[in-house]
Amino acid sequence: MLKKSALSILLLFFICRAAWAQQFTVSGTITDDAGKPVPFASVLIRNTTKGTSANGDGAYSINIAAGPHELLFKAVGYQQEIKKVTVSGNTSLDIKLSIASYQLNDVIVRAGGEDPAYSIIRKAIRKRKTYLNEVDAYSADVYLKGLQKLLAAPKKFMGQDINQIGREIGLDSNRRGIVYLSESQSKLSFMKPDQMHEEMISSKVSGSNRAFSFNRASDIKVNLYENFQYWDQLSNRPLISPIADNALNFYNYKLLGSIVENGETVDKIQLIPKHAFEPVFNGVIYIVEDSWRIHSFDIEINKSANLNIVDTLKVREQYMPVNSKVWMPASVKFEFIGGFLGFKFGGYFIAVYSNYDINPTLDKKQFAEVLRVPKGVNKKDSTYWQQERPVPLTLEETNDYQKKAILAAKRESKPYLDSLDRVFNKLTPGKVLFTGMLHRNRYDKEYLFLDPIIPSFQYNTVEGLAVNYGASYVKQIDSTTNKYLRLGGHVRYGFADRLFHVNANATIPVGQFNLGLSGGTGIYDLNYLDPIDALNNTFTTLFNRRNLKKLYEKQFGQASLSGRIIDGWRGSISTEYANRKWLPNTAFYSFGHRDKAFTSNNPYTPDVDQPLFPENQSLTLNIKTSYDFSNKYVTYPSGRYYLPSEYPKLELSYTKGIKNVFSSDVDYDLLSLSLSKEELNTGKFGKAAFYLGVGKFLNAKQLYYTDYAQFLGTDGFAYRVSTNRFILLNMYDYSTPDKYFEAHYEQNFHGYFLNNIPFIRKLKLQEIVNFNFLANPTVHNYYEGAAGVQYLNLRLQYAMSFKDDRRLNSGVRLAIILPERPGSR
Repeated sequence: MLKKSALSILLLFFICRAAWAQQFTVSGTITDDAGKPVPFASVLIRNTTKGTSANGDGAYSINIAAGPHELLFKAVGYQQEIKKVTVSGNTSLDIKLSIASYQLNDVIVRAGGEDPAYSIIRKAIRKRKTYLNEVDAYSADVYLKGLQKLLAAPKKFMGQDINQIGREIGLDSNRRGIVYLSESQSKLSFMKPDQMHEEMISSKVSGSNRAFSFNRASDIKVNLYENFQYWDQLSNRPLISPIADNALNFYNYKLLGSIVENGETVDKIQLIPKHAFEPVFNGVIYIVEDSWRIHSFDIEINKSANLNIVDTLKVREQYMPVNSKVWMPASVKFEFIGGFLGFKFGGYFIAVYSNYDINPTLDKKQFAEVLRVPKGVNKKDSTYWQQERPVPLTLEETNDYQKKAILAAKRESKPYLDSLDRVFNKLTPGKVLFTGMLHRNRYDKEYLFLDPIIPSFQYNTVEGLAVNYGASYVKQIDSTTNKYLRLGGHVRYGFADRLFHVNANATIPVGQFNLGLSGGTGIYDLNYLDPIDALNNTFTTLFNRRNLKKLYEKQFGQASLSGRIIDGWRGSISTEYANRKWLPNTAFYSFGHRDKAFTSNNPYTPDVDQPLFPENQSLTLNIKTSYDFSNKYVTYPSGRYYLPSEYPKLELSYTKGIKNVFSSDVDYDLLSLSLSKEELNTGKFGKAAFYLGVGKFLNAKQLYYTDYAQFLGTDGFAYRVSTNRFILLNMYDYSTPDKYFEAHYEQNFHGYFLNNIPFIRKLKLQEIVNFNFLANPTVHNYYEGAAGVQYLNLRLQYAMSFKDDRRLNSGVRLAIILPERPGSR
């Protein structure tokens, strides 16, 4: 009997324990005193860090273990509510939140006196670093949801039928509706000073069964304890925190009142920008007295601060106590609206944090991986999301998921993709002549591109009218590792010199590296950095009778192996055998200035077409390695992708000219080293970039002009921007077979000065300053300075150059911002 009684008691214990461990749902709607929904209010289980957020309609849902609990309901600007609830099954609980009544008790502000808010803000500023650095590490669960809606759109845009595109992506007949809806759940880990690791647990994208959410917890990070918020995509300038060290130079403050919450006094302070066009916020910030920490804030920034993409961005964040000393974000919401070229859009991103661990066991090595998206995270079914989704969907969001689930199945089928490709692949005169023809087969993941005819024509004095027509083919051969086979080729013919050239190239994945093969014959720039493009040279030759580009013929075969060795260390090895031949001018036609003579194709003898070098054969070996001092990467099911480094990149290159092998004539050794960095933050003064390069021929027994160390000079009105670009330097005269040193520095102030000038600020111009220096036995000391403005991808500058302390040249230059091309240093 005793054994049976003990067994019964033990069984009863496990039954009760299982009942108490069972999770039930408490759900309802949060409204204000007028019965209107309070969107995105926070819901917390008191004395824990578990919580959720209401949706845009005020509806909430939270999973709670059976038993008695206290639920805390709070929203920025509202009086918090605490409700006791005993959970024994799914429970419905509606909540009303009253607008908080902030009282100005015993506060007298005399005329000309300082508002009491300033004293509070000064104390918060003094505590800024304390709260910025108080947590050494933490981990938390994060739920993220992003929604973007098209609010208006033209019927046609750049020849495209927007109605047709709208039907394909699920918009209504007025071209309005949700264009992006996604949810994700992640585990976020942090370690001082700024190390973050995020592992995605689940992902759902409306309208796609294969895509992963773009939502990232690190992208929705707002920390006003930092002096600046660097939101590069939204603002060219860093945004200044209202409690930054120098915040009083940029903000006015007004105390709106105080309330007592959980035994603590919370002050409501209005933020008023001192100058309308500074990168600062307006709105309200709530500060807890005595501790002087941030309680919450409701702030915004608008187009008066020259935002890039949106017209208005609102940010609302609430903090919660994790323990008696530490407060952490409970939720943060970005809400935006904007417009461009007849399109109007709006939406929001929200992050809900829960289950904080302030003393987690973390490995420093794991922070090399910034983000991990494992396989299968986008395969969770609807039942999973109904149980795990902390923020309920609105009716609009539910309908979008249902409608686009049907579209997704249709869009991913072979018949549908083939039908779209047939329409897309249809030939038109515009494609053939101007934009090129892309023939795609998305189901089989292969693409064929044929160059447009008109841009394939060019004019230069070596070939006369020439056509350089190309084609390329890309095939994805491994979807799991995102590897591609790439093939390409060109045919070229000069109507004056009557020379025909053909070359081809291939890139083949080999393990973690790429094998490159190329060969044939072609016409190439004497400067291997290719400083001037064919269109620019055609214009200056035909209209100004300035044949800037100097060319030669090369018959060659090349092989290379390149890729990432480990982390931020990359390397390549390549070899080339070439027959090189200098070419004279054969064409002398131009539209104007016919009284002016063309220069020869020899940059050193502009008046005489004297051969620059004899025909020669060259066998070279190049070994190149670089390191960017960073091992940060993200991992997707398709593979690992490394992120740009915050540190400079160091690159070492060695080229050997090999004599007497395959009749090679060259015999030299060139060693070069460079250190460079782009997008270097300089605080409120924008961003900088620099390039330092040094090189020396250790052996120069036999080499020709095309083997010299070359520099990215500029001649002509227009050029492409590159970090190591000289703005006024002659493109050929200063190449050297000896040692050299070059230095480049650029500062982009991102509107720091011009944004303070009425009317000019509306243009969103960026101020640019450049300094460039070159020293070698030919030029000794050459330096130049430039200043100008940039709008979108266009840059206009005035530059002056000096050689050995004597003024050499000056002029206005127009530049275009394009990705750096292969072959640049």
